Amino acid sequence: YKQCIPGGGPTTTTTTTSRTTAKTTSTSTTSAPAAQGTPGNTTRYWDCCKPSCSWPGKGSPTAARTCAKDGVTFMGSNEKNACDGGNSYTCNDYQPWAINDNLSYGFAAANIAGLTEADWCCGCYELTFTSGPVAGKTHIVQVLNTGSDLGAGHFDLQIPGGGVGLFNGCSAQWGAGPSGWGGQYGGINGALECSMLPTQLQKGCQWRFNWFKNADNPYMTFRKVTCPSELSSKSGCSR
Repeated sequence: YKQCIPGGGPTTTTTTTSRTTAKTTSTSTTSAPAAQGTPGNTTRYWDCCKPSCSWPGKGSPTAARTCAKDGVTFMGSNEKNACDGGNSYTCNDYQPWAINDNLSYGFAAANIAGLTEADWCCGCYELTFTSGPVAGKTHIVQVLNTGSDLGAGHFDLQIPGGGVGLFNGCSAQWGAGPSGWGGQYGGINGALECSMLPTQLQKGCQWRFNWFKNADNPYMTFRKVTCPSELSSKSGCSR
């Protein structure tokens, strides 16, 4: 990601060099009819770093919030990224949560064909999953990070315990190991391991194994939507 650069505008897995988590190809036969939208794919991560969209000039009309080490106290948009030696981290509020059995909200990094960071920062997208155990479910995300190394139509979902990927701010923020919690890419393996995370992040970790049914990088279709107030009130930005 560009978050360190202020100007950066049946289930089998195959590891690739994805920025944040092991890219997998699902062989599950479970699927749902394609919803209207652009086909895409997902991965997962939680690196604790300052989001790229938290730098000045990102979002509309303000940048996304970034937080101090406690994950709660808001920091100025010019504060240096913790993953570059500063004191600005991901806010605890950026973890996903369920609205009902078929709808949840959260945040993500993304790379969208034909657009730039100036277009997608703080924008919201409705993801309708088309494969795996969550086929047919909907997850609405607000984009707060830039996956410059992700392919087009790739959304990297922010999920505590989902793997730190290339950048690890979780050791400095929460005392996590050098690879974060679990594997550097992909993170922890089961719900019981959510107890490894600080209490403040465990609900988002459990979301993965409850609402998300531990889906392993499911495919989806996506379309831009108006940001729900529940998301914009947490990030402080909207588009």
